Formats: sequence, C-alpha cells, structure tokens
Amino acid sequence: MSDQPIEHPLTGTTWLAPSTDSAIRATVSVPGSKSLTNRALLVAALADGSSTLRGPLRSRDSTLMATALRSLGTSIEEAPDGTWRITPGPLRGPVDVDCGLAGTVMRFLPPLATLAEGSVQFGGDAQAGMRPLATTLNSLRLLGARIDGNGLPFEVHGSGRLLGGDVTVDASKSSQFISGLLLSGARFEQGVLVRHCGARVPSLPHIDMTVALLRTAGAEVDDATPDIWQVAPGALAPLDIDIEPDLSNAAPFLAAAAVTGGSVTIPGWPERTTQAGDAIREILTAMGATWNRTAHGLTLTSTGHLTGIDVDLHDVGELTPTVAAVAALAEGTSTLRGVAHLRGHETDRLAALEREINGLGGAVAQTSDGLFITPRPLHSGFWHSYADHRMATAGALIGLRVPGVRVDDITATSKTLPDFTQLWTSMLEPSH
Repeated sequence: MSDQPIEHPLTGTTWLAPSTDSAIRATVSVPGSKSLTNRALLVAALADGSSTLRGPLRSRDSTLMATALRSLGTSIEEAPDGTWRITPGPLRGPVDVDCGLAGTVMRFLPPLATLAEGSVQFGGDAQAGMRPLATTLNSLRLLGARIDGNGLPFEVHGSGRLLGGDVTVDASKSSQFISGLLLSGARFEQGVLVRHCGARVPSLPHIDMTVALLRTAGAEVDDATPDIWQVAPGALAPLDIDIEPDLSNAAPFLAAAAVTGGSVTIPGWPERTTQAGDAIREILTAMGATWNRTAHGLTLTSTGHLTGIDVDLHDVGELTPTVAAVAALAEGTSTLRGVAHLRGHETDRLAALEREINGLGGAVAQTSDGLFITPRPLHSGFWHSYADHRMATAGALIGLRVPGVRVDDITATSKTLPDFTQLWTSMLEPSH
C-alpha cells in the first residue's frame, strides 16, 4: 500500500499523542451534544417566539449552523453564562451558507431554506462534495421545491413556502435524510409524511432524537409504523431546554479508562437519552469493563484486560472508530458489523481505519459491512485523520498505549470538540 492518505495529504499540525503505562483516573466534563444542539437551533429558528438553550455545544459544526441561521434572519444571542437565546425572524435570501463538513448543516438546512424568501447558495469544504446529498435534494423537489444541483455546491430557490406532503426516500446511507425533512415539516403547508424504502436506516436513535425534540416543541409526530414518519402542519412552540453532554464525544475518554485499566467519570450522563453514544458503556462492558451511574455522572472502570467483541453498530455507527481502536488493543478478534454506511461519512471510515491501524502493525480487514480486527503488537508511526474528528480521536486513543503515534491533523476535532487536546492531556495529569 502507498504511504499517502487515501483522499488527501497531511493537513494541519502533527500532534504527538500522549502515552502512559499507568491507569488513568480522571473526571472529564464533556461539552453539549452536537446532534442535539444543531437540531434545537433549527427548531428554534422555526418556532413562534424566543427559545433558550442552556449548555449548547460551541464547535465548528454548531458555529456553521448558527452562522447560517443568522444570515437567514434568526437572532442568536449568547449570555455571559453561555446560554443561547434564539429569536426567529423572517427567513430571507439571497445568502451563502458554508456547510463545512457538517452533515447536519448540509442536510437539515435545505428544507428550512425552501421556506425563505430568496435564493440560498450552499457550499462547503473540498471533501464535502463526497458526502451523499441527492436524497435530500430530490426529496425536496418532490415536495415542491426548486433546487439547482445534486450535490455541493447547490442552490435552493426559496419562495417563502413549501407545499410538503408525502415522499418516499432511501435513507439507507444516512438517517439525516429523514431528520432533515422532519425538522422543518411542521412548517410545510401539508406537513410531511416520509416513507423509507431500502436497506435498514442507520443510526435510528438520531431520528428518535429528532422526534422527541419536535414533540417538546409541540409538534404532532406519528412514528408508530416502522419506516414511516409523519409531522402534521402547525406552529412550533419555543424551546427551553438543557443540552445533554455529547455522549459520542465522551466515548474516547471512557475507552481511555478501558485500555489503561483505569477509571473515568463523565459528569451529567443522562439517565434516559436518545443519543447513540449512550451505547458505548454497554459495548465496553461486553469487552470487560464495568460501569456505574450516580447522581454525579457515569463512571467506567477497567482492569485493562479486554476481550474482542462481535457487535452490530448499525444504529451507533459514530462509535465505530473508538470501538475499532479498543479492539486493536484487546485480546482476541473482533467483528464490527452493520456499518457499510460509514463509507459515506466525512471520509470512508472503514478504509481509513483499516489503513491506519494496519500502518501501525495491526491486522484489520474490511468486510462487506464492517471490519474484522485481529490484535497484533502495534508500533509508532503517523496516524492520518482525513479531516475526520472521529478518526483523530481514535488515533489519540491508540497512542495512549503505543508510544510515538503522531496524529497528522488533531485540529479536525474542532468539528465537535474544540478543547479535545486540552481535555485529553489533562486527563493524564496526576491531579486527576
């Protein structure tokens, strides 16, 4: 294999991942959920009145969403305590929207843009054009929208209204195709009824999150029939909510406890949640760790002896890089299944994980829908992130137990966790 990255050359600053022979014992406060923050921002922009979001995530993805909504006419004010106050205004173009690499921006905002008066031009990072978008754009056309283009860049010609109604989509590559339509559906004249056809929808907990948030805003949502979701037309009430910690961003920190034989506590872990990242505690338990949740938070503890796992990650695909990194450091083979859709994420995550772990001496093989991982002794070397935040954190995790791992672009973590390196290195400090 070539020594060059799959899709693009080294970018950003090379970062030597810290390593340790000791058990990590730390408490790590993780910022708010990106998925919930961006959904709440969009619903608040369509509500009748001002909304309040406490503890929202400040990251590249959420900044891109907030910037786009402001350009369209929404007021977003930040209080000294970090609370956001969102006041809707008339949605107007022409405006340019930078999607970056954020799937939530490029798939959630086009339905809202159809409700604006004027054109909305969407662009993004160079590699953003590889992310599947045609399903979103074609669905909106079927619902009455006028759109130029089938991928980034594209232009939505808003008329201030959208007829809406019934639409059938193939969401087997991303649940965001469905969530995007549902989030704005209450403001379509006929609401929206979305039917899925095709292979299983990945990451269903994210659709559950969308539905729960819409119901919090007073929307009438029917999801009683599998693969069918209906949002009735009507007003949305303002939100007044606390944003949960991002449990997927917490996953590498819990995994750090698992691979070092230590203990890490994440404060504020919710007792009930729709976040897919909640599954990490049971996955790591199946590999040999234990967890306990108290009023303070969730603590994961490990002896450091971890076994391989055979697991279907279809509903929680975002955890795959973390689980793959742990599996590469465990004893016994692991099979990660149900995640073929990861080939269409920020990068082809299956190819990237195979290449990077194998580049450090591992033995990873792609399957039709996942990875087969055979642990081998790993050695120092470069870990390419491919501008993908989850690939960057997976490299940091392996680096904990393998001295000399250099992550080529740790700044990719700014997408959802801007303070990652500070949190990661402070986790290893004796004061913890």
